[in-house]
Amino acid sequence: MLNYLMGAALGAMLLWTPVAFGAPPNHDSVLLPERLADYRRARQDGGPGKDGIPSIDQPRFGRAEAADGFLDDEDRVVGLYLDGQARAYPQRILVWHEIVNDSIGDHRVAVTYCPLTGTAIGFDRGETEFGVSGKLVNSNLIMYDRATDTEYPQILAAGIDGELAGRGLEEVRLIWTTWGRWKQRHPDTEVLSIRTGSVRNYHRDPYGSYNPLQGYYVPDSRRIFPVLNEDRRYPAKHEVLGFRDAHEAVAIEPETLRAARVLEHRGPGGRYLIVHDPVLDTGWVFRGEQEVDPDAITFNATGPAFEGREAMQPVNAFEAMWFAWAAFYPDTHVIDHGGS
Repeated sequence: MLNYLMGAALGAMLLWTPVAFGAPPNHDSVLLPERLADYRRARQDGGPGKDGIPSIDQPRFGRAEAADGFLDDEDRVVGLYLDGQARAYPQRILVWHEIVNDSIGDHRVAVTYCPLTGTAIGFDRGETEFGVSGKLVNSNLIMYDRATDTEYPQILAAGIDGELAGRGLEEVRLIWTTWGRWKQRHPDTEVLSIRTGSVRNYHRDPYGSYNPLQGYYVPDSRRIFPVLNEDRRYPAKHEVLGFRDAHEAVAIEPETLRAARVLEHRGPGGRYLIVHDPVLDTGWVFRGEQEVDPDAITFNATGPAFEGREAMQPVNAFEAMWFAWAAFYPDTHVIDHGGS
């Protein structure tokens, strides 16, 4: 959401069955802890109006070598690997636009990023494009699709208002990592160009900085907007890895995952395996009963590789600031200190 402070001064494929545009209603297969009317009532004006934060609809890309003069190895990027092609979207560009309507081969995807909640989530956008509504719920970006004008909170990944209210979106796994880590895994990656068609200072983040960490992104700093639910178990901006199905939401504390390397969780939706990726420093989630030897796991362009992976169902996961995850999912299960 561009610079909401300035605005105020101026005035993962989830386990649930995703629903594309034009599909039947899907209320029962999406995790909606609140009623749709509650989300609508909780909407906040973020500052800029509809499309006041311009999505990038005709993205251009350059080679990795060209981006090395713009990005340091510790700068944050959002990575996408699809159909054998890797792309990196620098956080310093996304913070000014929040949505990139992109295409890779036959896939039309929306790469979305909310700086206020630290969430990067990809969506199959079908024949439409997504735009920035200028509204928030739980401090999180509310997107809208330009085909039906339905509004979707990014973290919820389901419509709350409009023609497709109550329907879920099909998610595409994105990786929240650093430029150095992404290059190590994908040396042939393309990188989103600063030639966006908009005049922005892509050398400056209006909220602060991830490299070094300062401003809004400091874990114990305050949020700006009210939320539906509060949970003070962690500092507000503490990063967790989250996933959810139709029955529950699960948050994993990153240090716990790094130390354990592999975690298991059994819930009403089945057995989940969470695998730490030491190169990208993220977690991959799978559902199924396959037993896995942690010492036999290797990693390639598509993530973890292990015997029996074809029997496991990938589940989308993404990093989020703790306050936002808990605001959407107040009954979340938390995996911490090696427990589950």
